[in-house]
Amino acid sequence: MTEDRHVYEPAQGHGLPHDPFNAIVGPRPIGWISTCSADGALNLAPYSFFNAFNYVPPIVGFASIGYKDTVRNIEQTGEFVWNLVNRPLVEPMNQSCAAVPPEVSEFELTGLTPLPSRIVKPPRVGESPVNFECRLTQLIQLQTAAHEAVPTWLVLGEVVAVHIERRLLPDGVFDTAAAGPVLRGGGPADYFSVGPEQLFKLYRPR
Repeated sequence: MTEDRHVYEPAQGHGLPHDPFNAIVGPRPIGWISTCSADGALNLAPYSFFNAFNYVPPIVGFASIGYKDTVRNIEQTGEFVWNLVNRPLVEPMNQSCAAVPPEVSEFELTGLTPLPSRIVKPPRVGESPVNFECRLTQLIQLQTAAHEAVPTWLVLGEVVAVHIERRLLPDGVFDTAAAGPVLRGGGPADYFSVGPEQLFKLYRPR
């Protein structure tokens, strides 16, 4: 059997117009993270490396390439909120990427509503249909296989409170398609959305 494959070693470069790594590992949920600094300044930023890592207790995490305001705030306070991004929130989510000084609140920049959380201090995005209130469990600077430090920080947090719009819970079961999450793909600008047409069921063997 012959294989027609592009093979490369990342350390030597990929030899392509755009790095395929984050297109292959995707699409991924967007880590839209709200935080506040120790003195109360609000911050909201999206991260494309985000996912769930444990079920009981629920743990989510995201990676920040560079030690940014979000990471500093979480290190200071030990708290953050994840907010689900759907199609109506795509533009404000994208606006919250803007490189602005720490004293500028992305909530004001985007016109979004900061709502009080139940347990943690950082606010929720009021327009988002699902919010996870989180407490920091681990903050880890990544390393290479040779144990050299990488300027990327992995933030893991236990979900201590969940907010879900009731319309997304028909018969008490969360309706992912109705929530319409937007997912990050690869390439410089690729995103995907989830709808009923993508749904199929696959049960585990007994």
